[in-house]
Parts: sequence; structure tokens; C-alpha cells
Amino acid sequence: MELKEVRIGELDQYLFGQGTHYDIYKKLGAHVATNEGKKGVYFAVWAPHAAQVHVVGDFNDWEENEKYEMSCVGGIGIYEVFVEGIGVGELYKFLITTKDGRKLYKADPYGNQAEFRPGTASRVTDISKLKWADARWIKAREKKNVDEMPMAIYEVHPGSWRKHPATEEDPDGFYNYREFAHELTEYVKDMGYTHVELMGIAEHPFDGSWGYQVIGYYAPTARYGTPEDFQYMVNYFHKNGIGVILDWVPAHFPKDAAGLADFDGEALYEYADPRKGEHPDWGTKVFDYAKNEVKNFLIANALYWVEQFHIDGLRVDAVASMLYLDYGRSAGNWVPNIYGENKNLEAIEFFKHLNTVVTGRNHGTMIIAEESTAWPRVTGKPEDGGLGFTMKWNMGWMHDFLDYMKLDPYFRSYNHNKMTFSMTYAFSEKYVLVLSHDEVVHMKGSMINKMPGEYDDKFANLKAGYSFMLGHPGKKLLFMGQDFAQFREWSEARELDWYLLAEEKHVQMKNYVRELLHLYQDSPALYQTDDNWKGFEWINADDSDRSIFSFVRHSKDGKNNLLFVVNFTPVERPDYRVGVPQSGSYKLVLNSDEARFGGTGTKRAASYRSRKGDYDGKPYSIGYSLPAYGVAVFQYEKKEPAAKKPAARKTTAKKSTAVKSTEPEKAETEAKKTVTKKATTRKSTASAKTEPAKEKTTFQK
Repeated sequence: MELKEVRIGELDQYLFGQGTHYDIYKKLGAHVATNEGKKGVYFAVWAPHAAQVHVVGDFNDWEENEKYEMSCVGGIGIYEVFVEGIGVGELYKFLITTKDGRKLYKADPYGNQAEFRPGTASRVTDISKLKWADARWIKAREKKNVDEMPMAIYEVHPGSWRKHPATEEDPDGFYNYREFAHELTEYVKDMGYTHVELMGIAEHPFDGSWGYQVIGYYAPTARYGTPEDFQYMVNYFHKNGIGVILDWVPAHFPKDAAGLADFDGEALYEYADPRKGEHPDWGTKVFDYAKNEVKNFLIANALYWVEQFHIDGLRVDAVASMLYLDYGRSAGNWVPNIYGENKNLEAIEFFKHLNTVVTGRNHGTMIIAEESTAWPRVTGKPEDGGLGFTMKWNMGWMHDFLDYMKLDPYFRSYNHNKMTFSMTYAFSEKYVLVLSHDEVVHMKGSMINKMPGEYDDKFANLKAGYSFMLGHPGKKLLFMGQDFAQFREWSEARELDWYLLAEEKHVQMKNYVRELLHLYQDSPALYQTDDNWKGFEWINADDSDRSIFSFVRHSKDGKNNLLFVVNFTPVERPDYRVGVPQSGSYKLVLNSDEARFGGTGTKRAASYRSRKGDYDGKPYSIGYSLPAYGVAVFQYEKKEPAAKKPAARKTTAKKSTAVKSTEPEKAETEAKKTVTKKATTRKSTASAKTEPAKEKTTFQK
């Protein structure tokens, strides 16, 4: 690559200053290039408050000298230098001399690879040579309607999903991106997940932050390999039909010395006023969304992951902390906006810009908000006053659901509305139902340990809870380890407790979740109409005395509709009846009482005929022996309402066999034999010609 192709020009500076240089990462950072026939690396960094900037690394023994001093170009504070004779693999930092004489050694904000922790240097690489083989996936993605496709997301922390045994040479035991891709793909395809959501991919110094305190926004973490290894993983997922979502953190960043904090000796990436620029609860810095260059850094970063690494979606962390100026701050310690309100107008505009550009340039991709408040129109269109996100995590549903599931079944009847309330707002946004890592970490308990009762009761409760989640409108997300009921809380320091799959109950739980996920993928009724009432119908939302919920999920075409019945008490209901919307046969497609799921294994009919008579406000009902904590899902096809027969025309003619005929010519002949050739004959013939059409219509119907 010639130097003229990568160096910062006037147009680059202008666009960057406007916040619209969407591939600025191709200019800032470190890029292998050729200058006057000599190979080397071109470095560029934004540091407008600096007095002087050098690039230092292994190539100059990390020492400041004139040869590696960077020149300031233009008027917005970008420094550049070409270093001859170095290439891919070199470690480097920017040595920034502040106006008051301090020396700061900073990692490259736009660096594409980083040193393995605890080192904090950047490493020269060349991502322009990544080889992709997922063109078919990308082309198909462009044509997809995200709202109507199935999404069962498996949330994964790569460093603790599985680990190799620790050794002196490899105390961490991390899987490389490549081997991780193969093992995870096998698991995800078997279970029936459609997407993986990866935690902690952008480079971060501290394992215990889980990747939410980033210093290398443009670098896949070196914990699991190189950018080429990361590219291989994404390629492999796509080859196997698995979508990839990354956690993305534009809300805050740590104060680590090598990171973005006070980058050039002053507040640069963060708000200068600590009342806006610091998160008191987290001890981190807040991005300054008023600066065009900072917004450009973040928007270009989102595009970088989507366009350079083919990521299908970004899950934006801590959106609420960005939207509210008083988030986590006490009275008097936050700055109102120009209207005296607590809304961060700059962050709002940032989100509209981000979402419009990323999904506008990359059809079929998605940006998902982790937003925990009642902020309106998070997934609404920006032109209509919305923020423009593709989807939003349904935190309200999650809290109510967990509060209900933790209760002793005796008390559930008094809290019935916790499971029904979410339907009052289910279609106000486009939601993802989530049971994420945040709910199963230290002091919160794993999903199985949140369940009440003795050992067997816990598993039965969890099966019922997951079944309700599957049937409820919204895409789905489940954190790793919770599908086979890991008892211990999650820790980033150890792998999942896979040894539990040697025990029958955990295998049965895994089998059941697999059955749910495959039912989900096979049933358009569960994902095609997630955002309006056409896809959902309560049968009985008010059976609080028995803590039983029944509802229907409708498909768009009326075929393969699903009737859910979920019992949240340990009381068997052998005479249970549920109202159904029409007469006919209801096929049992999921029965939690099967032995392979840990049930009694009682033999049951494959289908159930309806009985006429009002029940649950419906004209028909079916009877089913509902077990304790039992779940039953029935499939049926919607019947079209019968067409009314047109009233027969009156005639003065005698009875004619033509009225019963389905052949017009024969009907006319028979009619002529039985009537006179007067006016009544014409009348009778007209009647005979009308009746066959009625007969034919009835036959076709």
C-alpha cells in the first residue's frame, strides 16, 4: 500500500472534524505501507492538546528520539510519521508529551491488535488481507426481515465457556478463536440456537471487567488469538448458519494509564466536567458525545466490526447510563441540559446517527439496546422521534419473571400479574427476552438455584419457566450454562461445570431446552409476528387460583398455530380443560412429562378432539391431564369461516332434477322436460343454471 493511500489528507481532516469519516480507522492507527519504494509502517494519532508526540516500540528500544517524532498535520491535532523498515508484529505505543511536561505512554486508540495482557502495547497488523468466504451469508442477510426471523441467542463468554487444563506455559487455558469456533458451532447447532452473542471481544486489561472496560476498541482481544483467528471464527460461524452478535460498550471506558482517559494530558475522549465525565458507581470515564471526533471514533468503530469483521449485530451496553445525565449521580452532582432536564441530548443524537448509518449501510444487521428504563420509542424510527435501535432487551419482563419464579408456588397465586403484566406493553418496542450473565453472577444465584423447592422441584420449575419464556412474544437470549442447569454462579475465572452432564437431571434439562429451541425454529408462529397482537391471544390469563397460564401463538398463514398450557404449581390437574378457538383436532407437540425430560413418562394421546361448549370464553375446549408443573403445547391449523350459502331463487316450476345436478347442460335438459315453454319455463331454466354454480362452490370449499 502506497503511503499516499493511507496518510491523512485535508478531506480526511474535514470529515473527521464533522464526525462523518466512517472509515477513519483506515487512516488513523498503524498501517503497513510503502513510501518512495521503501516498506514500513505509517502511524497517525489524534492528540490536539499534546505538546509533542513520538511513536516508540521494540524498534527503537521504547526511547524518545527525533527520528520517531510525529508531525502535526492540519488544524485538528492529528500527528503522523512513517517508520521505515518495520512491519507486522511490531509492538508500539504513542509517547505523548503534555503541555505541562508529563510523559504519557498510550496504546493506539485505533490499533487493530494488542499485546497479550498484562502488557498494554499495541501491535502492528494488516487486516486488509483477511480472506472471507461468507459472501452467500452476507447476501442472504441483506434480504432478511429481522423482525420476522427466529432469534434464539446463546450468550457466551469465550474465556470461560471451556478451558484447557492449566499448565505452567499456559496458566489461563484459553481456547483459541479457531478451536472455540469448532466446538461452539457443534454445541449451538445441536441445541438449536440461531445466534451467538460474544462477551469481552474488544481488548480490555482486566479479566474481571468481563470486557466492559475497554482500551482497545478496534482490536479483538489477544487472549484468544490474532485478528486472523477472529476472522476465521466469524467465517466458520457463518458457514454453519450461525449469526454473530458482539457486546459493544460506547458508554464508558476505564482510567487505565495506557487507555483513553486524559489521552493527551487533558480530557479528550471524555467530558471535561467530572459531573458529566465520570461514572461515580463504576469509577470509569464517560465519552463526550458533544465532540464530533469522539462520535466519529465510536460510529466508525461500530462500522469496523460490521464491515471489516462481518459481525451481524451489536448489543449496546448500558444505554440508560448514556441517556440520563443523572444516572448513578446524586442531587447536585449532575449537569442538566439546556432545558433543565436530565436527558442527555448529545447522546440521543449520537444514537440516532449511529443506528441510521450502521443499519442503513448494512441491511439485515442489527443494533440491540440494553436499556433498562421506560424511555419511549427506543426501537422507533429517528424521523418519528425514536432512537432507531433494531431491538431492545426486555428488562421489565426479566425482573417480573424472575420475581415470580423465585416464589414458593403457594404465593404465586397472589403474584399472578407478574407473568401477565408484560403483555400490556409487549408491542410498544421490538423486544428480546433475556436471561443474561448479569442475572447469574456472584450473589445472584444461577437459574436453577433461583427456583424454589427440593432438588426435583427446582428442575420442574425451571422447565416450566423456560417454556413460558419460549411462548411469550419476543426474541430469546439465554446465558451459557443455564440450559443444562449449572448450580454454581458464573465466574469468568473457570469454565462451565460440564461435568454435571454426567448426571441424569442435568442431561434431561439440556434435552428439554434443546426440544424448546428446535420447536421455536420449526414454528413460524413463535417468531414471525412478535410485535403485534395478531401473533398472540390469551386463552386464560386470569387463572390465578391454580397458577396456570394458557395462550395461543398464531402464525401469519394460520397454519401450525400453537396452544400453550403451563402449570406453575406442584398440583396435578387430571381433569383440566382449556378453551380453544375452534373445533377440530389438537396435536400434542410438546409434553414436559416425558421420561426423557425427567417426567413420569405417562403415556398420552398424540392428539385431542375438541368438545363444543363455552369454556374460557371460547366456543370449544379440550381435556388434558395436566401434571404438576406440567407444560403442554398443542398444534392446530386455523379453519377459515364457512361461506354462507346464497338463498335459492324462487320458481313456479315443478321440482326438477336439474336443481341437484352439477352439470349445467344436463340440468337444462331435465328442466325442459318438466316445465312448459311459457314464461315459467324461462324462470325455471334460470333457476337451474344458478343452482349448479352453488353446488360447485360447496364442493370446492
